[in-house]
Amino acid sequence: MKRMPLAVLCAVALAVAGCSSSKPDEDTGSAADNGPAASEQASVDKASKNYNIQFVQGVQGDEFYITMQCGIEEEAKKLGVTVKTQGPTKFDPTLQKPIVDSVVSAKPDALLVAPTDVKAMQGSLNQAKAAGVKVVLVDTTVDDPSVAVSAIASDNVGGGKAAFDAIKKLAPQGGKVLAMGVDPGISTTDARAKGFEDAVKADSKYQYLGVQYSHNDPATASNLISAALQKDPDIVGVFALNLFSAEGTATGIKQSGKTGKVQVIGFDAGPNQVAALRAGTVQALIAQQPAEIGKFGVDAAVASLDGGNVTAKVQTGFTILTKDNIDGDGANAIYKSKC
Repeated sequence: MKRMPLAVLCAVALAVAGCSSSKPDEDTGSAADNGPAASEQASVDKASKNYNIQFVQGVQGDEFYITMQCGIEEEAKKLGVTVKTQGPTKFDPTLQKPIVDSVVSAKPDALLVAPTDVKAMQGSLNQAKAAGVKVVLVDTTVDDPSVAVSAIASDNVGGGKAAFDAIKKLAPQGGKVLAMGVDPGISTTDARAKGFEDAVKADSKYQYLGVQYSHNDPATASNLISAALQKDPDIVGVFALNLFSAEGTATGIKQSGKTGKVQVIGFDAGPNQVAALRAGTVQALIAQQPAEIGKFGVDAAVASLDGGNVTAKVQTGFTILTKDNIDGDGANAIYKSKC
């Protein structure tokens, strides 16, 4: 799969400024294809009717999904369709599945969904497709994404590689590094970890200690990194794979008295992550474009319902945030706590 070369350029320019891109190559195949990604979903001016579109988040209260919701609501208002948002209280398929099943039983016109597990959510989405509901995958995916008319997500492998490039710049002497994840089986964080791992293993100066799973809980992430630092006090870098793991990692490093000694690269840019960046406990953030993902999701749903052109795969870019650009060009990339 052809990836966005600009992601690499962003990492190289990390210490100077942030940059972003949402313009990879176009893919006109199905959502299950492994071909290159598309630059954007074809724009829609107005829906032919007021469609009922449901958005099921990965988890409530996560600024990433709140920002995505803002993008969805703004685009829905523009196109003249109705959107209702709901989600589980934890990023957990046992909590998300009943919500999706209930939504599907009401037979909305379209479902925008961020599946919380590649396997556990497959059956519910198969049922949605069988019921005639237009499914759009936003952020995460499932084992068989052909259930969806479109799959929209960040370049997560590229983000993982960029995170390692950032650690290399900040800790050029080499050393031990690890990833702080969520749970195995989540498509996006698995891809970030894979991109990071491959990049680390390609450089003999660094030793990869693997990925630990915080279950999307900042307190767990804090405890895990504290324990890891007790075992390996010479760790030089940590890649935190999502918003809550970054928050907890920063807390654990601060409590361990390792601020400034362990380089932390966080994925996502919620208010707490930005505060950690300003405080110096996190050295860089890789901000996704959740509002764009949401916007393209609504466009894909409406285009499919109206019989228009639907782009099967859309891959959005990201912005590297540092202290140097957080109050300048990077400010617009910070996630929202409310719309």
